[in-house]
Amino acid sequence: GGGCAGLSLAYELEINNKLKEKTLAIIENREEYKRDKTWSFWRVFDHNFEDCVIKSWNNFTINTAENSNELTNKKFPYQSIDSGKFYKKINSKLNLNPNVSFFKNLNEIYSENSLVFNSVIDGELDKSKLWQHFQGIEIETSKNIFDDEIVNLMDFNCDQKNDVHFFYTLPFSKNKALIETTWLSNLNDQNLMDYDLQLENYIKNNLGIKSYKINFMEKGAIPLFYPSFKNKK
Repeated sequence: GGGCAGLSLAYELEINNKLKEKTLAIIENREEYKRDKTWSFWRVFDHNFEDCVIKSWNNFTINTAENSNELTNKKFPYQSIDSGKFYKKINSKLNLNPNVSFFKNLNEIYSENSLVFNSVIDGELDKSKLWQHFQGIEIETSKNIFDDEIVNLMDFNCDQKNDVHFFYTLPFSKNKALIETTWLSNLNDQNLMDYDLQLENYIKNNLGIKSYKINFMEKGAIPLFYPSFKNKK
């Protein structure tokens, strides 16, 4: 795969000179690489993608309907990476090595005597189990509205509908932020997936923002369980 995991592995192999006498095939069916995700994480060790980081924060809040708690973490900042910058950095490096090739399908290559790294789950996952599913938009306002030193990591002051629901706000600047609606539930209830309306209401009623421009949208679902596999005979 040519996503975050596969490209990160390929980049580390390349910069550590592991591909001088080996060929590397990356199987990826996308037509082009462009910003499609925002990856955020606690920086607990040094990494090679600091130049892809949009912003780092040491302060974050967790909100409920009753109160808000602010915490500080100087040792492990929270960081967000722009996937567009990430793709450009890695692919620019890999394209310089003639031993690295991209393919659309696995059947295009001869894989015997090869070491295969596969981060893709084979087969359908059970939608009745627990997932984290979400949709986020990066908005830009004409006025400075956000405190860009504090991440609102979880805001539970919203309709839970008998599941777990929170909003997530990453302020990249004083007038630009990624705002995401996030659910912990199964994927069978379509009543939870009116994401556009959830975001519109939250931005208007909770954040008090009436006018804004949408720069970017992301959407996804992450399984919060281990898939089970049957032995193939």
